[in-house]
Amino acid sequence: MFNQQQIQEFEKQGFLVERRLADNATCEAMIAHIKKSLNPPLAPLEFETDVHYPGSPADRLSEGGDTPRRLLHAYTRDALFRDWSTSPHVVERVKQLMGAERIQVSQNHHNCIMTKHPGFSSATLWHQDIRYWLFDQPELISVWLALGKEFDQNGGMHLIPGTHQHDLDRGYYDAAYFLRTDLEENQALINSAISADMEAGDVLFFHCKTLHAAGRNQTDQVKYSLVFTYHDENNQPIAGSRSAAFPDIPC
Repeated sequence: MFNQQQIQEFEKQGFLVERRLADNATCEAMIAHIKKSLNPPLAPLEFETDVHYPGSPADRLSEGGDTPRRLLHAYTRDALFRDWSTSPHVVERVKQLMGAERIQVSQNHHNCIMTKHPGFSSATLWHQDIRYWLFDQPELISVWLALGKEFDQNGGMHLIPGTHQHDLDRGYYDAAYFLRTDLEENQALINSAISADMEAGDVLFFHCKTLHAAGRNQTDQVKYSLVFTYHDENNQPIAGSRSAAFPDIPC
């Protein structure tokens, strides 16, 4: 369980890293399963070319066009991932941060294995996840498990502290809901960002309104991460939206 100081840090910053929450055996077993699912690629998955982010190959016929970005529907891929998503290590901590009695894991948002391959990985620009999700309330928490080292050079996560408490007008974002870097007003926010450096087994908990970004993988090793998103059972997705496409899982 988190102590009161950690809870207060999350409330202030909008994110929190818990060290060594998963043991080496769990991380190694997950990586072994992921590697099998990538060779050959096991659908459903997303390729770098699908997102058209900076650095991604132009199309599937270009060099690196077959580079995977995400293995989707992690919850249904294997018991390894299901057990982690509903483990007390994760669930009880999310309940603490939300102040919720019962929570659910979304099968529609994140619920994936993130991969960043050398050479052809793309950069993800500054954004808030809630910009793409539709729920009664903008109160969700994502849980990001690092399965190996995560740092600036291999495309590790950067976050802007306190932005989960900001309500920026639509004009601060571009047409794709990324924070505009051409606005002077946004520069102070961007300059305050920090890098969430992690080791295998470390877990990043972050609020759906916290602005975050990640660069390209400039090393020679693939980076693997597992990500699930949670919400209070009383905070439901809007019917008919992508957020309600698949049923959420009580945990």
